[in-house]
Amino acid sequence: MATHRIPLVLLACGSFNPITNQHMRLFELARDHMHSTGHYRVVGGIVSPVSDCYGKRGLVLAKHRIAMAKLALQSSDWVAVDEWESQQPDWTETVVTMRHHYGRILQRYEQSTGKHSATGGNTPPVSSPSPQLKLLCGADFLDTFSVPGLWQDEHVDEAAGRFGLVCVSRGGLQPERAVHECDALARHRRNIFLVREWVRNEMSATEVRRALRRGLSVKYLVPDPVIEYIQRHDLYTEDSERKNEGTALRPLTKQADLPVKSLDD
Repeated sequence: MATHRIPLVLLACGSFNPITNQHMRLFELARDHMHSTGHYRVVGGIVSPVSDCYGKRGLVLAKHRIAMAKLALQSSDWVAVDEWESQQPDWTETVVTMRHHYGRILQRYEQSTGKHSATGGNTPPVSSPSPQLKLLCGADFLDTFSVPGLWQDEHVDEAAGRFGLVCVSRGGLQPERAVHECDALARHRRNIFLVREWVRNEMSATEVRRALRRGLSVKYLVPDPVIEYIQRHDLYTEDSERKNEGTALRPLTKQADLPVKSLDD
């Protein structure tokens, strides 16, 4: 029955440099797919831009990426932008961002229902299942799990096992192969939902930035308010694309042995 469906929030982490129509399309595709399983009811979506410390080439300031994302999502009644990750003094592991948002989701759930599962150990009735959080990503994101030094094993287990992934295919990428070839992902394949995008769209933020640098139109690839913002603030120029040039991504340089508290701590 629909009343027994699990409330689900979709979280998308990334640069959003800039946010594009395709980024927003991922949420719609994922919601349709999760509803079609008969087990979930998507109740919200979160766009979480990465902090300036990420170190990616051409990454404009977080204040601009946040502002553009908010402009792009003005028409959405279920997806919102969250600034927490972008405001952290250092790059934040994806699982840490997931823990943060899941904690807030549980807190709101407990306040609205009067249940305190984290402290009192109460088990919600079948008619009121606890909400879940899953990471929404594109198919190319799955390949990052196989990059040496980028993910800690326990973080993969937590992201894919404890929370779960909703992965939307794009272009000629094969997410099934990425799951098959990564032992950590294969262990949690039942909690990885692969969504097929039948309307092929290989547009990316990288291509949008390239077009902007060359003075080409990006209309219908990026929402009009975002285009106006970019023009007003003179973003995505040849100079801005050189930012962080020669800098290693922060995930690759951050000490892998720093302790990160588990949800059970």
